[in-house]
Amino acid sequence: MIAFVRGHFVQKQPARVVVDVNGVGYDLQISLNTYSFIANKESGLLYTYLHITENAQTLFGFAELEEKDLFLQLISVSGVGAATARMMLSGMKPEEITRAIIQGNTKQLESIKGIGKKSAERLIVELRDKLGKQSVSFLPSSAANSLPGNDAVVALVSLGIAKPAAELAVKKAIESTSENIVLEELIKNALKNL
Repeated sequence: MIAFVRGHFVQKQPARVVVDVNGVGYDLQISLNTYSFIANKESGLLYTYLHITENAQTLFGFAELEEKDLFLQLISVSGVGAATARMMLSGMKPEEITRAIIQGNTKQLESIKGIGKKSAERLIVELRDKLGKQSVSFLPSSAANSLPGNDAVVALVSLGIAKPAAELAVKKAIESTSENIVLEELIKNALKNL
């Protein structure tokens, strides 16, 4: 398996990039999300996934490991293929997809080309718990950028509170308190918001 490629971006298009790695050109299918990361770069590292089917072998590239992990989660759902998963990652940022799935927002998922109501519901049913147990990278920026915010969510989840509810409570607590709040106070304030 090819875990990543690092090299010079020979050709860049919104849906694909050719990476020269020591004289070997790798043709990678990418999302618009990844394209936005590499658009102004001459070289770099892309995480990869080799998708093998009866008719083709396709190498997908991702600017961030989180995007690759979400891609793998998406294609694990029955009826969601690699092309659809790439379309989803082109239509929404990974944290937006994760948030929509965890919150059960079928309308937002249906807004992506290729995702109908049944596919959106299947994504939510099959991935809500898996994605809910992962990192808090999809927290709103004010909470995601604060270490106490992440720690507070982890603490609330360990107390048996559902992750989406914990994140919302921590977000409200952060917005309503001073910037230099200690973790214990943040958790107490978050508990009041439940």
